[in-house]
Amino acid sequence: MSEFTVRGRFQARDGWQEFETSVDADNEDVARERTYAEFGSQHGVKRTQLEVSEVEGQ
Repeated sequence: MSEFTVRGRFQARDGWQEFETSVDADNEDVARERTYAEFGSQHGVKRTQLEVSEVEGQ
């Protein structure tokens, strides 16, 4: 597994908020999916309220 940095923004109560998170995954697609799952479970954000702009491997 590699570590990926995922950047984007999500819709919060007071507007759009930028985010940057590190995710362990096999490839960029899996990193993107884990980010959706993480934000959904921790912040209650639906996939339509999350915009991933960049996935960067390290």
